[in-house]
Amino acid sequence: KSEKKLNLTMGGGNGQKSKAAREKALKRDSKPKGSQLAVNKAACNIVCQICRQTFMQVSNDGTLREHAANKHPKSAPGACFERLAG
Repeated sequence: KSEKKLNLTMGGGNGQKSKAAREKALKRDSKPKGSQLAVNKAACNIVCQICRQTFMQVSNDGTLREHAANKHPKSAPGACFERLAG
């Protein structure tokens, strides 16, 4: 009697899905982790000359004028921030 090897495979499988999931997780986990605080601190480069409070560089003039009016009502906004002088 001759024995035939039957090449049976089970259907589909999830190997490709698992591989894709591993690659996705590796890509996601390779992003730098850490605190945003250091980046935020570096972006605070506008400083009130009276009270030394810092503001992010994307702060608009309205925010700076509001600070000057609320915190230093007796001083001109230009005394607080150079970019408001004039």
